[in-house]
Amino acid sequence: MQLERMAQTLVHRGPDDSGYWRAPGIGFAHRRLSIVGLNDGHQPIFNEDGSVVAVCNGEFFDFPEVRARLQEKGHIFRTHSDSEIVVHLYEEYGEGMFEHLKGQFAFALFDQKRRLVLMARDRVGICPLFWAKVGDFFYFGSEIKAILASGGVEAAPDLRGLDHLFTFFAMGGARTCFKGVNALLPGHYLRIDLAREGGLSEPEVRRYWDFDFPDWGEEENPTHQDAVDGFEEAFARAVNLRLRADVPVAGYLSGGVDSAYVMAMAAKVSGKPLASFTVQVPDPSLDEASEASEAANSIGETKQTVIRAGADLISENYAGLVSAAESPVLDTSSAALLALSRGVHAQGYKTVLAGEGADEGFAGYLWFKIRKAALNLDIGDAFRPSVAIGRFARKIQSPETSFSELARIDRMIDGPHAQSLLYNLVATARQRYYGDGMWQGLQGHVAYEDLNLDLERMKRWHPLNRSLYLGYKLHLPGLLLSHKGDRVGMANSVELRYPFLDEGVIAYGERIHPNWKLKGFKRDKYLIRQAAHRLLPPQVAERPKAMFRAPLAESFLATPPDFVRDLLSPESLRRSGYFDVEAVRRDCELIAKGEESLNQFASLGLGGVVATQLWHHLYMGGNLCELPEVDLNPMPAQAATLKRSSAAPSMAARPAVA
Repeated sequence: MQLERMAQTLVHRGPDDSGYWRAPGIGFAHRRLSIVGLNDGHQPIFNEDGSVVAVCNGEFFDFPEVRARLQEKGHIFRTHSDSEIVVHLYEEYGEGMFEHLKGQFAFALFDQKRRLVLMARDRVGICPLFWAKVGDFFYFGSEIKAILASGGVEAAPDLRGLDHLFTFFAMGGARTCFKGVNALLPGHYLRIDLAREGGLSEPEVRRYWDFDFPDWGEEENPTHQDAVDGFEEAFARAVNLRLRADVPVAGYLSGGVDSAYVMAMAAKVSGKPLASFTVQVPDPSLDEASEASEAANSIGETKQTVIRAGADLISENYAGLVSAAESPVLDTSSAALLALSRGVHAQGYKTVLAGEGADEGFAGYLWFKIRKAALNLDIGDAFRPSVAIGRFARKIQSPETSFSELARIDRMIDGPHAQSLLYNLVATARQRYYGDGMWQGLQGHVAYEDLNLDLERMKRWHPLNRSLYLGYKLHLPGLLLSHKGDRVGMANSVELRYPFLDEGVIAYGERIHPNWKLKGFKRDKYLIRQAAHRLLPPQVAERPKAMFRAPLAESFLATPPDFVRDLLSPESLRRSGYFDVEAVRRDCELIAKGEESLNQFASLGLGGVVATQLWHHLYMGGNLCELPEVDLNPMPAQAATLKRSSAAPSMAARPAVA
């Protein structure tokens, strides 16, 4: 059966239960990771008369309060699952339901009376949702492999999607690396009317929410006491909500203030420390294990698990990482996080708290400081010498890029931004490694053209907030919540929860003055650190930001394992057709001989070459190495029972968790 085969590809997302529902022309399937309502949370889930059916992934953390309000309005609940609020909110509000949904989620809902399908994804993009339309058939799933397993969508590369990774090292737009397969954007829902004559209507994607900031000069600037009190109140509520579960909750703990503050607040609101899990990189310049232990001791946490992430771990987990991510992954530290979630699963935990979102909301990265220094030369928006300086610096980094092209890119994103220099450096790998086939396939297209930014609103905001918005829209969902979040967690049946991405915490950060985020040129995440002083020692609260990194390309290219050697052979490179064979050979030989060390961004790019070749092998049947390809036919294929219909398409189910 088609639905069973699709769902079977995603057993890792929901090993605890499965459910199926079919009607003429449509079908849903569901895989469940039981966290809330353990005994009666089976899905698909229905309203009182069975006319509305839904499959849902994720968590609605405030569901007890929402449930109580709906019961007061006469709605009858049959389960203890948080997911049941979806069908009743739809009954009550129709397409106005989305303002009442908070948490991390993706779901599909079918109104049998109106013949209307709705699919939605949470505001910041924690839970994934993909879709494809082929003729009168529509397929969707939590992961792309479910769509490919339908047999109705061919696995073919989208060169423009691959180019996103070599521009931003992230996939933050609607485009994926597979031709014809789309990601539903965060804060959006998709609508399909099956009642129209002539078959399936074109999917209509609508935005229901976006980040917002006050106009420049209208930000709130409270007293120190009030600012810290307000943030602490919002954050405590966010952590408390994310401790709601019918299973034990653990946490990720690095050496930085973000995860330490999450764990300290969790200990405060719950009355006891959570078990913690830490990655240890065996390089003195990258290892944060001792700092994490110091933080754990200050919180009173005694059950700390440390996972060692050496070069062997990276190479041994890389195929699993790319398989899980369904795209090339340039950041090798994601492989360490895959191993970390495996350690969590091995100890029986299903959900963990994590610290992502603090740097995006409160200017934690180095590039925000560099940009603020440049902006010190500007006088409002009328006189901006920082623009010319930024373009000149990028021109030096990439001489082959014209000033007119840099100006065009800036117009697409209302830039330049704090991230512009970084992305320009990342993109130097395009010039270094792309082959003729890639350039011809791109036809002059640049990844910036695909970004979904509200440029008119951005123009009204403080420059720092404009850059924060770009990070929220691109770096956060495209890397941190995917390659370092959902995909590496759910590959091992582990759900990640993010207090810094709570709706109330985000709203507080949006409206407060930028000086509370970046004070002066050095004091990043100022408000978070001030709040952290109340729960953590000064050396933890003020610990400088250290990007979590694992060894880059040299770590497994100096003495490459067989699969890497095969992937980078001239024969394999010519077969895939993405990269310049001679350029790759040259840099690999230099690394092998130890004669030259690549700069960080060339190393990142060469790692991207390995990852792209591996992705091609795993998903395109490339026969580029001896590793097994991704199994897109996990069950014997049988004739699908859902046939083409002029009234409605076959709908592939989104295996989900609840």
